Amino acid sequence: MIDNEFEMLYNKAKKLANIRDLTPHASCGHVGCALVTDNGNIYTGICIVADCGIGFCAEHSAIAEMLKNNESRIIKIVAATSTEVCSPCGRCRELIRMVNNDNINTLVMVKKDKIVDLNEILPYTWHH
Repeated sequence: MIDNEFEMLYNKAKKLANIRDLTPHASCGHVGCALVTDNGNIYTGICIVADCGIGFCAEHSAIAEMLKNNESRIIKIVAATSTEVCSPCGRCRELIRMVNNDNINTLVMVKKDKIVDLNEILPYTWHH
C-alpha cells in the first residue's frame, strides 16, 4: 500500500506534467517530479525536451532546486506523466545517488503500486 506522503508526491508530479511547446524544436512538462528531503521539504521539477538532445529530466530539475536550497538527502521521489508513474532513467538514478551517499536508500515510486529503494534499482556503483 502506498502511504499518504507518496500519494501527495505523486499528485504533485502528475499535476506538473503539462506539455507545453516552447519553440518548434523544444517543449517541456512531459514529466513532472516531486521529492521530499530528510528535512521534510518538497522540491519539484519538470523535464525539458529539445530536438538537439540538450534537454533534461524532471528529476534533475527537482534535484537542482533541492541543491540550490542546500539540501541533498532525498527520502522519497516520484516522477510521473499526467497519467502514469515513470521509473527514473539510469542517468537520474546515478544523479540521485551521487548528490548524497545516503541516497542509495531513497525510496522510489516505480509504479503506482510499487515502491523500491534506490539500491534495488541501482545495485552497483560505477566507480571504485
